[in-house]
Amino acid sequence: MEKIWLKSYPEGVPAEIDSTQYRSVTHLLEDSFRKYADQNAYVCMDKFLTYAQVDQMSQKFGAWLQGKGLKPGARVAIMLPNVLQYPVAMAGILRAGYTVVNVNPLYTPRELEHQLKDSDAEAIIVLENFATTVQEVLAQTQVKHVIVASMGDLLGGIKGAIVNFVVRRVKKMVPAFSLPNAVTFKQVLAEGSRMTLSPVKAGHDDVAFLQYTGGTTGVSKGAMLLHRNVVANVLQNEAWLQMKPQTEQPVFVCALPLYHIYSLTISAFMSMRLGGLNLLIPNPRDIPGFVKELAKYKVTVFPAVNTLYNALLNNAEFAKLDFSSYKICNGGGMAVQRAVADRWLKLTGTPIIEGYGLSETSPVATANRVDIKEFTGTIGLPIPSTEVAILDDDGNPVPLGTAGEIAIRGPQVMAGYWKRPDETAKSITPDGFFKTGDIGIMDERGYTRIVDRKKDMIIVSGFNVYPNEVEGVVAAHPGVLECACIGVPDKNSGEAVKLFVVRKDPALTAEQLLDFCKHELTAYKKPKYIEFRDELPKTNVGKILRRQLRDEKQAA
Repeated sequence: MEKIWLKSYPEGVPAEIDSTQYRSVTHLLEDSFRKYADQNAYVCMDKFLTYAQVDQMSQKFGAWLQGKGLKPGARVAIMLPNVLQYPVAMAGILRAGYTVVNVNPLYTPRELEHQLKDSDAEAIIVLENFATTVQEVLAQTQVKHVIVASMGDLLGGIKGAIVNFVVRRVKKMVPAFSLPNAVTFKQVLAEGSRMTLSPVKAGHDDVAFLQYTGGTTGVSKGAMLLHRNVVANVLQNEAWLQMKPQTEQPVFVCALPLYHIYSLTISAFMSMRLGGLNLLIPNPRDIPGFVKELAKYKVTVFPAVNTLYNALLNNAEFAKLDFSSYKICNGGGMAVQRAVADRWLKLTGTPIIEGYGLSETSPVATANRVDIKEFTGTIGLPIPSTEVAILDDDGNPVPLGTAGEIAIRGPQVMAGYWKRPDETAKSITPDGFFKTGDIGIMDERGYTRIVDRKKDMIIVSGFNVYPNEVEGVVAAHPGVLECACIGVPDKNSGEAVKLFVVRKDPALTAEQLLDFCKHELTAYKKPKYIEFRDELPKTNVGKILRRQLRDEKQAA
């Protein structure tokens, strides 16, 4: 296929990347441990860990796991928020020759049981705040080893009184649990220090991560991300963003959870590849606390989702920060809304570079150019070594300017779904394109615009209505904080548009919104029903869950 997008590439960005310079994610990490040993790698609650410290502690962690007799390729689950133990455990698991299973700490027992059983995980590291969930399901799983971490494990030696206060406060939030055979994170490091990590040379085709996905669309499936997939995406993003090691250490904001592939690749691995400092934010929903942390550092790279950008823009203290060091602000995980992007650019002087990807693509597949001066309304161009095709229902490419399913081919595309060859066959074409389930349109320059998810499309009297378009219009109203829309049954038109709104202006009325929409949307796209709410349901990364809104309506 003709790669028409290459003519739109910025100067200096290569068409292809060489991902063979690293044989594995482990090789990439160990290279950074060596090159940047004396530099700080991570900071959380004012506690810093150097690259050398992460190197040493991850060796101890990995040696302890190997001492338990786990076979090469065994699955080890991490159930942690953004705390210092995460990078230590993640690197230790990979260096020991095992596969990381990322787990959302907020999972219900049902969700956790499914993921542990499906992945055949043999060990898990969990923050004590969430240990009761593990306790409830442990007997139904294959997990033999439980490591319990505490917020205070790695926070010693800094501002003692403040840290002790925080830790005591967090302790009060820890429900009582009983895991008689569990060991503590500190015990693991202590015991591991008396052991030796046996070097494991993981290869390109070994599974580095089981990244579970599909929880918003059906049964959660484990995307098998090979070492070469993750390495490729780190190098693809580095080439696209044209980032090179600087004399001044770059600071990456890590507010999105590391168990999510977007944050893992863009925040953790990109930062470590470049010798950056990663600012870990355990609870980004605490916006005032988050802003106080941002004020302490010269931020360089800021990946976030639309809802997080929006929340910061609505915080008066955030507007007082110094944004002069901001170089790159990535937007992903959900559609970036023009109203949010415009406000962000006006305040910070840095545009939101919207990209697109999925867990199955490690995750980034497309991105806007870093030199954009304004919001483009597209997901940009395929990044180096990536092909994007727009397909019809029969799997054939459609003409430029025609809507179809976005399909992606490149070195970052997963090997398939764990233990689900049937789902893999449905999702990956014989010639290697991953079918995303998203509807998009590519223009003659190679830029793709997302129209919507197939399943989210609303059909009103035979006309297609895409929620992203309606939400983008409504979000531009000054009285709207957040919004989402779904299709609901309608006896006259088959379906009608229902809008859910969180108000910024408490005086905003449905009539005012409908009048606003009348000037921006053709008649069949206008919301027929409006419901005001205090908040909208969201995933762990802040993506609004339309499915949950639909399920609520069906149950009612």
